[in-house]
Amino acid sequence: MTALPSASPAPAAAFSRHPVPCGRGVSATRWLAAGSLLALIVLCLAWELVLAPVRPGGSWIALKALPLCLPLAGVLKKRMYTYRWLSLVIWLYFTEGVVRGWADGPPAQWLAWGEVALCLLLFVACTLHVRLRQRNAQAAAQAA
Repeated sequence: MTALPSASPAPAAAFSRHPVPCGRGVSATRWLAAGSLLALIVLCLAWELVLAPVRPGGSWIALKALPLCLPLAGVLKKRMYTYRWLSLVIWLYFTEGVVRGWADGPPAQWLAWGEVALCLLLFVACTLHVRLRQRNAQAAAQAA
């Protein structure tokens, strides 16, 4: 009777939250994502409360910044899952920016196009971060 060949155990690095040591690209995309996310939160709050609110004195639309605060902890803790779902959720803010960029008047219009630019920057940073981390994890798994 022959024993079945056992599957080689997967490297522990492939399943941990921090799969491989960060390279320069991974850390740069992490800081770019965190910075653009923080800038987007500040822009949303300033836009709806001070710079060009829908109603004088601010409005409840400022609460749109609240969902952006949820992924901030995951981005700072380098959680891959957060980067993945944030790259999908950010399209809601992109859509709002495009709609308000075409429909609103000049002060709000400029802020809307700023929101669009920050959304694009955040999306690129998140997707590059995920791609680089996966590439580094594959390289570490092959080296092991």
